[in-house]
Amino acid sequence: MHATLPMLRATDFPAIRRRTLETLQVNVGYRCNQTCVHCHVNAGPTRTEMMDRETMTLIPRVLAARRLTTLDVTGGAPELHAGFRDLVRAARALDVKVIDRCNLTILFEPGEEDLAEFLAAEGVEIVASLPCYSAANVDKQRGKGVFDKSVAALQKLNALGYGQEGSGLVLNLVYNPLGPSLPPPQAALEAAYKRELFEHFGIVFNQLFALANMPIQRFGSLLVSKGQLNDYMRLLRENHAAANLEHVMCRNLVSVDWRGYLYDCDFNQMLGLPLPGAGRPHLRDLLAEDVAGRPIQVADHCYGCTAGQGSSCGGAL
Repeated sequence: MHATLPMLRATDFPAIRRRTLETLQVNVGYRCNQTCVHCHVNAGPTRTEMMDRETMTLIPRVLAARRLTTLDVTGGAPELHAGFRDLVRAARALDVKVIDRCNLTILFEPGEEDLAEFLAAEGVEIVASLPCYSAANVDKQRGKGVFDKSVAALQKLNALGYGQEGSGLVLNLVYNPLGPSLPPPQAALEAAYKRELFEHFGIVFNQLFALANMPIQRFGSLLVSKGQLNDYMRLLRENHAAANLEHVMCRNLVSVDWRGYLYDCDFNQMLGLPLPGAGRPHLRDLLAEDVAGRPIQVADHCYGCTAGQGSSCGGAL
């Protein structure tokens, strides 16, 4: 795999600083039941990196100490971690909103037959990957048969109340382009998703998040192999919108890797660019330290968040 960090370090991306911390985004491990072309984590069934119990128990303590409002759990497939459900319960007991970054097909893995019911009972917000409403496009990006399983999972979630008006159970979908292009306008694409998924499968959901692909890990390596990295970076830089700097997720989010180390965002985590600070900042440091006002470590990939309509874990900016 090609490392893209050496090609991204030199940058003229504007300097930015943190605001009040609101969200803890935790990557509990890289194991996943899928291997997606666009994955910036390089997750898959053969990955073994998983957060240990001692680090996992720090998470609720940090949520309480920093009075955070949101726990955003990701992976890999985060549900494959043995401590996932205990973590969700602990965060919900603190009245913290929990987001599960779900690939949908995980609902049909052995041992996860009651996962959807668990998420509904705990009021977990689901952010589900569905890069297109076309079976051919989804299977091309995520693997053969993934679209049909994803549709079945969405129908199961709908039956439990997810995405249904007045249920309080939030179901958001995520779109990624198939290749090195910017996502189309989010509002228009969301309308198309809602129309197509309801007409063909009876599926409803709350919002669509349109995310740009990041030139790192598996997708970045693919760009290098095809000689497309420079063109993609030019596309991102030429479409930079300064107004998006006010809303980028790194302003009020800290990303935590499976070992407990801290980063400004999930993308910096995958590039190995740690949160600025003395030594190597760790989750335990947040028990006593506030990170508000600190500089954010930037590189050329940051243009992926500010290009066009902007892109973050919550969709367009």
